[in-house]
Amino acid sequence: MARIAALVHYPVKGCAGVEITEGLLSDAGLGHDRTFMVVDSDGGFLSQRKDPRLALVRPAIIGAMADLGDVGAATEVEDIPRLTLAAPGIEPFSLAVDPSGETGVPMAVRLHGLSFSGLDQGDEVAGWLSTVLSRPCRLVRVPPDHDRLTGGETPGTSGFADSSAVLAVSLQSLAELNSRLEARGATPVPVNRFRPNIVIDGWHGPHVEDDMRRFEVGQAELGFTNVAIRCAVTTVDQATGERKGPEPLRTLADYRRIAGGVIFGAKFSVTRAGKISVGDEVRVTRWAEDGAPSGE
Repeated sequence: MARIAALVHYPVKGCAGVEITEGLLSDAGLGHDRTFMVVDSDGGFLSQRKDPRLALVRPAIIGAMADLGDVGAATEVEDIPRLTLAAPGIEPFSLAVDPSGETGVPMAVRLHGLSFSGLDQGDEVAGWLSTVLSRPCRLVRVPPDHDRLTGGETPGTSGFADSSAVLAVSLQSLAELNSRLEARGATPVPVNRFRPNIVIDGWHGPHVEDDMRRFEVGQAELGFTNVAIRCAVTTVDQATGERKGPEPLRTLADYRRIAGGVIFGAKFSVTRAGKISVGDEVRVTRWAEDGAPSGE
C-alpha cells in the first residue's frame, strides 16, 4: 500500500523547502507553495539554475493556520501569519503575510518566458535578499487576480511553480537512482535534490508515479499532467547551496532520457481540493493505458 512519506512546500520559489505534516491542497497546490518569488531588477525570476545560493534561504510561514496554509482564516492583526527568512551570516528577516494577498506594488514579472504580474514586497526584504545573493533583487507575491492556466494531460493552475501545481516522486524511484549512482562510484543523493511536494513510499518498484493518471489522497484528487523534465537544480546541494554536478543528471541520462531531456517524478494538477497529511494512502483510480504499472 502506497502512502505519503513526506509533504514539502516552498513558500519562496527557488528557496529551501519546508516539510509539513499536513496541508490544504488547493487548485494552486499546497498552501503557500511558490506564493513568493525572487526576481531581478527587470522582473525575471531567479532560480538555483544560475543562483544556487537561493538554497541557503530558508523560509517559514509562522502564525495563524500556517501549518495548513490557510492565511484566509486570519482576521485579527495578531493572528496574521509571517514569512520568516533565514540564511547563514545574516540576521533573519520577518515579513507580515497579508491574508488578502493584496499588499504590494504591482510589478511585471517573467517566468520561463511567460509574463505575469507580481506584488512587490518592499525595499527592506529586497535589501535582505540582495545581501544574501550578492545581486540586486526583489521579492514579489502572487496577486489575488493571478489567473494562470497550466497545460498537460490534465490542465490546471498554479502560483509561481514552473508549471503544474504538484510534483510527486517516490522513495522507490530514488532508491533505484541511488543504486546506480553507487554502482558507478558516485555519492547517493537525497530526495530534496528533486524538490518534490509529495513523496510516496510503498511501491514495489521505481517510477510507478509516472503511470498514475488519477489518484486520491486524503480529501483531495489529482490528475496527471506530464513527467518532470529535470534540470541543473538537481545538481545543487540543498544544504550548502553549492553545485555538485554532473550527478545525478549524468546517471539519469543513462536510463531516464526522453526526447525532451531526462525525467524523474511526475507532475499533477489538483482536480479536487482538500486536506492531505503524511501517512495518507495514495489511492490510484486510473492508471496509464487503463492498467496497473509493471512496477507495482
